[in-house]
Amino acid sequence: MRTPLSATLPDFPWNLLEPAKQRAAEHPDGMINLSVGSPIDEVAPGIQLALAEAAAPGGYPQTIGTPELREAITASLQRRYQVQGAPGVLPVIGTKEAIALLPMLLGIRGTVLIPEVAYPTYEVAALVAGATPLRASTPPEDASGIDLVFINSPSNPTGAVSTLEELRAWVAWGREHNVIIASDECYLGLCWEGEALSILHPDVCDGDFSNLLAIHSLSKTSNLAAYRSGFFAGDEALLAELTEVRKHTGLMMPGPIQAATVAALNDDAQEELQQLRYAKRRAVLYRALSDASFRIEHSQAGLYLWITRDEDCWDTVQWFAERGVLVAPGEFYGPEGQRFVRVALTAPMEQIEQVAARLA
Repeated sequence: MRTPLSATLPDFPWNLLEPAKQRAAEHPDGMINLSVGSPIDEVAPGIQLALAEAAAPGGYPQTIGTPELREAITASLQRRYQVQGAPGVLPVIGTKEAIALLPMLLGIRGTVLIPEVAYPTYEVAALVAGATPLRASTPPEDASGIDLVFINSPSNPTGAVSTLEELRAWVAWGREHNVIIASDECYLGLCWEGEALSILHPDVCDGDFSNLLAIHSLSKTSNLAAYRSGFFAGDEALLAELTEVRKHTGLMMPGPIQAATVAALNDDAQEELQQLRYAKRRAVLYRALSDASFRIEHSQAGLYLWITRDEDCWDTVQWFAERGVLVAPGEFYGPEGQRFVRVALTAPMEQIEQVAARLA
């Protein structure tokens, strides 16, 4: 008898927020939604123009991307994140798809390590592939059965940034045990304190990309969530393997999106402007939450503030909902998040200031 794949997956987390959403919507001045990391700012005009100018051709795009796109990816990694040499690259249709399908496309059926507090799609990726997810924040002594590790720096939801030593430890462990390390770096361009390094940085991997995959998204830094624009970079052999499977399954970034991605990767100014927008929102929220007696932990980078007042996360969610603000319970991200909530910076400054006023 067939068992639907959907039956093997956890409940979609945001469905559980409906009661709090309804409560927040009752606020006389309306609900302000800080529960999701969906960008609300417009795409830069130059990127929109590139999209429109590439809209006429009707043929199939290449799975590997145009030469211009591949060159732009490599150059942006070198320029923005000090990656040396030329790693393999592969465009993807948004990094949620890329992460969710990665174990399956690589034929992984063993154990997939995911962070203790983690973006829910890592667990889903393991389950979709028929693999076993296991939470671990440091390299385990026993590597038997482990085929793939997802790491995430800067972290969603906590905003924690892994140190050079922590990243090097994962790389060394992966090499010792022949385990693939997939580093989700979607928030690498949004670091507020200290320095966030790519796993492909020479100080981390010594210029050796073997068994390493960096996962990058333009959803956050360039507001391209609607465009579904991202890419893999790293081990050429692994990316060649992924490319062949993606060819067979028709997984290819649409041509106009490839052109828009080139424009985004070549335009550092639009990314810097978006960083500034988020930095201003973060400063207002950080102060308001601190003044409201919340403790802010980690949160050195990314689009979120990871906060607690040492109570069950659903009690905190309800407290915010009574003030017309929707936030995400830490439980969504694993058992270790039970006493935290995640507050997103993805609202216009006017609404961010309203949140500050409601919390005062």
